[in-house]
Order: sequence, then C-alpha cells, then structure tokens
Amino acid sequence: MRGFIFDLDGTVYLGERLIPGAAEAIQTLRERGDKVVFLSNKPIATRMSYAAKLTRMGIPTKVEDVLNSSLIVARYLKQRIKSGERVLVIGEEPIREELRQCGIPLSSDPREVAYVVLSWDRQFSYDKLNDLYQAAVNGAVVIASNPDRTCPLEDGQIPDTGALIGALEAATGRPVDLVVGKPSPIAAEAAVRHLGLDYADCYMVGDRLETDIKMGNDTGMHSVLVLTGISTREMAESSEYKPRYIIDSIKDIVHL
Repeated sequence: MRGFIFDLDGTVYLGERLIPGAAEAIQTLRERGDKVVFLSNKPIATRMSYAAKLTRMGIPTKVEDVLNSSLIVARYLKQRIKSGERVLVIGEEPIREELRQCGIPLSSDPREVAYVVLSWDRQFSYDKLNDLYQAAVNGAVVIASNPDRTCPLEDGQIPDTGALIGALEAATGRPVDLVVGKPSPIAAEAAVRHLGLDYADCYMVGDRLETDIKMGNDTGMHSVLVLTGISTREMAESSEYKPRYIIDSIKDIVHL
C-alpha cells in the first residue's frame, strides 16, 4: 500500500478548472488500494469548501481527507497555548474559524497577545502591518501559516502569505518564528499520520519546488513535481530541491 499526498492549486486544479485526467488518476489510485490525502497551504478557504469543490469536480472527497495550513496551525497552537494567552490573527475568516473551533482565544489587541498567526489576507493594510509589528516587537511568537510567495490561478499568479511575511520581516529585521505549512516537518507529519503509513511509502505530489518537493525530500518521501503549476522542468534542473520524479501532470501519477 502506498500513500499519495496531493497539493491542490496547480496540481489538481487551477482556479475553477480541473487539471485534465486528475479525477481519473485519483480514482485509479483509490481503486487499487492506495491511500490519498489532500494537503494545501492555502488558508483562505475551509476544508469543507475544499472537499465540496473536489467532489463537485468529480473527485469525491470527505472533509477528513483534506488538510490545510489553517488546521495545522490550529492544532499546533492547541498543544502549546497556556491559560490566559491570546492570539492575534492576520488572515481571513476561514483560518479564524479553524482556530475558534480548536478553542484558541483570539484578540485584536497586539499588546496583549502571546502569539500571532500570520496568514494570507487579501484585505491586508498598513494598520494590520502595524499590529503585526507591535505584537512582534513586544515578544509575541509569530507563526506563519505558509510561506508561498504567490498562488497560481488560471490566468496567472497573485501574492500569497509569503508577501506578507516579507513585509513583517522587513520591518522587524528578523525572520518569523515558525512556518507550519509546507515544507515544514509539522505539515509532513500531519499528512503521514493521517495516512497511517511510513514516510518512505508516501509520495508528495505538487507543483512547487520550495514547498512540495523540499518537504518530500526532507522527510524521506518520494517527491513528485507536476508541471501544471508554478515550477517548470528548467527550474527543477537548476534548483537545490531536486524532485525524484517529474511528470507532465497528475494524470501520469498512476504510472509511477
């Protein structure tokens, strides 16, 4: 039995367009007894909405089979936050809701928080940057949901959480304390634990060298680059993050 961990944007679909052959490939894997989980760094949608989107596109998916950076950061904080501590969130409603569901107390006052969750926020503003900065210089631990600089869409790319990380790091002069999404071992462990398999029996399939492929390589998984999203074959050849396999698209995963 093998486990397949699939990125979503750029791997299974682009925006509202399913990558040709994706549904058939995943169905084939499931029918032959392999395990499948979806792991996305994208924090601006709920896991329920991801499952519904995949199902609508012809890939029947339960919410339990979707992991995203919002859930991973919520679980991480739930294990570490102490009584009376609060969290400032720079992000959109889906990640806030995931944190609330895990019982994480939130606050909008940067002076009273022990942690900051920094995530993709399409309403990011100078005031939010100042809140981030004030919390960070007052000692709050800054946890970023994901490091992606951009997100691929059907007609190009748009700025992602990495752009906001860059703004904070420029202001403070130091890196954020932790990133929990891909390529972190925290994200890898969450996916492999969900599958119930060893790292060596799992395939990390994605379109980004610096997140998907790096995480697969760092943790001993089989790393598989698809050429339907951000990274190209030429980028892979010159990158320090060398995929074990390069395939044109997800439809070819059944041949590995």
